[in-house]
Amino acid sequence: MRRLFLGFSLGISLVVVASCVEVRGAAIPSRLSDHDFWQIVTDSSEASGYFRSENLTSNELGFQYVIPDLISRTRPHGVYFGVGPEQNFTYMAAVRPAIAIIFDIRRGNMFLQLMYKALFELAGDRADFLSMLFSKPRPSGVGPGSTAPDLFAAFAASTASDALYRLNFRAIQDRLTMTHHLPLSADELAGIDHVYAAFYQNGVTVRRWPTYTELMTQTDGTGTGRSYLATEANFAFLKDLESRNLVIPVVGDFGGPKAIRAVGTYLRAHGATVTAFYLSNVEQYLYQDDKWTTFCKNVAALPLDASSTFIRSSSTGNGEFVSSLGAMATEVQACGGTW
Repeated sequence: MRRLFLGFSLGISLVVVASCVEVRGAAIPSRLSDHDFWQIVTDSSEASGYFRSENLTSNELGFQYVIPDLISRTRPHGVYFGVGPEQNFTYMAAVRPAIAIIFDIRRGNMFLQLMYKALFELAGDRADFLSMLFSKPRPSGVGPGSTAPDLFAAFAASTASDALYRLNFRAIQDRLTMTHHLPLSADELAGIDHVYAAFYQNGVTVRRWPTYTELMTQTDGTGTGRSYLATEANFAFLKDLESRNLVIPVVGDFGGPKAIRAVGTYLRAHGATVTAFYLSNVEQYLYQDDKWTTFCKNVAALPLDASSTFIRSSSTGNGEFVSSLGAMATEVQACGGTW
């Protein structure tokens, strides 16, 4: 739903610590230091661009429908690329990447992702997470066995608290600036507070439709809930990835002249392969701005294999979206790319 740019500095050197995960036979850091995490954020990001709406939550209600096919096409422990808000977490929980980079042309999405980073790290489980996200007391009777509908029904009866909002934002700020030592400016902290306040003030209707409840309680079309809050296992995977600084928000436009090529160079140096690339409906804007061919050639510079998969959404014209998958390596051959 937005135009993107990733400017990945080749000067960034990621320190490989003693513990590493194996990604297709190559060593990828199992944890990024706070310094390296923030250096990637700052060195990779461009100035914030314009988009017509804030997009604090997804508007793609049926985005889980492709997940069974996505899992069958892809391999775990690869590299995940995505754009926008929380739908990325659901796709990440499905494909289980070793590292993820989330892009958006709006700097506000970086603030949103930093808010989520802190909340994932601070929360002990899904109920704690929802309590903090919406500044509501944790209801009794919810736990590891609760379904997503159970959780949201319980929280629906709970009232948001200004005291919790202020306490939780202090915890978010301290987690980012004191635990991780991220050098966030007063304006950046205000941006994170602006995002967090929207969840406190609006609750699950931070977007009127679909609501957060509807997004998290949807299924994959076969009756299986696959949202990132559907199970404790999904939540725990993301909490661990965020805690190891391996979900990296970047401000930028995918149609730029050098960004994705620079990322491809870095990934090739580490022998890593792109597993999945969630595009939302960004291609609509890339075509509109005459950037799609450049984007296609940039993707062709990434290390791909036959299983690398695009995840895209297409508007039906009535405010709804249909998700679909595409073979990345095959599709980029149309713009003369090789892999």
